[in-house]
Amino acid sequence: MKTIGMIGGMSWESSIEYYRLVNEAVKERLGDLHSAKSVMVSVDFAEIEKLQREGSWEQATRAMVAAARSVEAGGADFLIICTNTMHKMAEEVQQGIGIPLLHIADATAEVINARGLHRVGLLGTRFTMEEDFYRGRLVEKFHLGVLIPETADREIVHRVIYDELVLGKIQPASKAEYLRIIAGLAEAGAEGIILGCTEIGLLISQADSRLPLFDTTRIHALAAVEYALQV
Repeated sequence: MKTIGMIGGMSWESSIEYYRLVNEAVKERLGDLHSAKSVMVSVDFAEIEKLQREGSWEQATRAMVAAARSVEAGGADFLIICTNTMHKMAEEVQQGIGIPLLHIADATAEVINARGLHRVGLLGTRFTMEEDFYRGRLVEKFHLGVLIPETADREIVHRVIYDELVLGKIQPASKAEYLRIIAGLAEAGAEGIILGCTEIGLLISQADSRLPLFDTTRIHALAAVEYALQV
């Protein structure tokens, strides 16, 4: 079994889910007393969020590369970044380490392609929804059509993530807003919805939507286990 390296803490609410999912999946696959071999470096999200808000992406990149090197030094055989937004600097992180990086968008797109879907809605932070590092990868590498909410709804999605979900606050009113936004994406032609922030799965689940929901936290964690167990 390979050792899974994780950069967590963005937020720790979803990092808990990663740890739970990888260990449950390894136990399911191998049985008995098995659990995942893993190394996690957890950052202080207050520091990262401040850099995001200020647009200090070069400094944020340095922080992520430093965390990745710590994970590698801890004995990890490969790396996952336990957040969608900070894949903005995935290339720089990969260049800064000597172990493979499993990209969250790649893992998600592969599942979507396997389902035979071609047009998906994307929910996430403002950075993930609006910038090319994520949407562009889905379009160019995996030939997916990607729809995002209108401007006002993007603000709602972003605000709920930063003001509620990363703090562990689950509000019924926010869930209703997310489901309304998902319904709008469905009307616009989305065949499925990417939950492109690792906390969104804390708010809504497949039972809430008639469209397929692609929970990036679960998909990424299971992809890591699959890679770790490859002979």
